[in-house]
Amino acid sequence: MIGIFKTNIGTYHERNLVIRAICNNFDVTSCNVDIEDCDKVLRIVDMKVDEHHIISFVKQQGFQCEVLE
Repeated sequence: MIGIFKTNIGTYHERNLVIRAICNNFDVTSCNVDIEDCDKVLRIVDMKVDEHHIISFVKQQGFQCEVLE
């Protein structure tokens, strides 16, 4: 499953921290944040967990996160 989320991750440093945290805690193929996009899109490929787990985890890291409609 591919997860697409809207976030408020705004810097390269924040992006790297979140990607590292996700990859270390979840079984995913790849993870990226487009900080140039207005929605700061977090894209996770081959998510093996429910979207709500990712949203909760990213929020625990101090960022907003919701499914991008």
